[in-house]
Amino acid sequence: MFSIEETNDILDEIADSIPYELYRELNGGIVLLPEAKLHPKSVGNDLYIMGEYHSSLAMGRYIKIYYGSFCKVYGHMSKAQYTERLRKVLLHELRHHNESLAGYEDLILYDEQTIANYLERKAAQKQARLAREERKKKKNT
Repeated sequence: MFSIEETNDILDEIADSIPYELYRELNGGIVLLPEAKLHPKSVGNDLYIMGEYHSSLAMGRYIKIYYGSFCKVYGHMSKAQYTERLRKVLLHELRHHNESLAGYEDLILYDEQTIANYLERKAAQKQARLAREERKKKKNT
């Protein structure tokens, strides 16, 4: 597992490798937070939020990365794998930022569809489990 300081250093290296133009108007920068954040639609506490893009008049535009979520989901990985996951999340949030500037919502729609697929998969798993339990119950009677 990587410490929050190590993660911050890795995140800085990743951020420095990304073209500066992609940070245009990201006046709040990138914030690494210590907590883990469960997605509000998580089923069985298995869906964590890795990062979020925020835009508001009061706080400006900024990206949150959740160190605790990374620890829970990717803490077992090698440094190279962990770094690649951080890179993907940062690029994902930067895409939200740049789409926001351009007035696009493609990635928001993609994220919504991803959550809908997750919920469908979880519902199907629950149905399959209930059907197995029902068959087992009938078999035992």
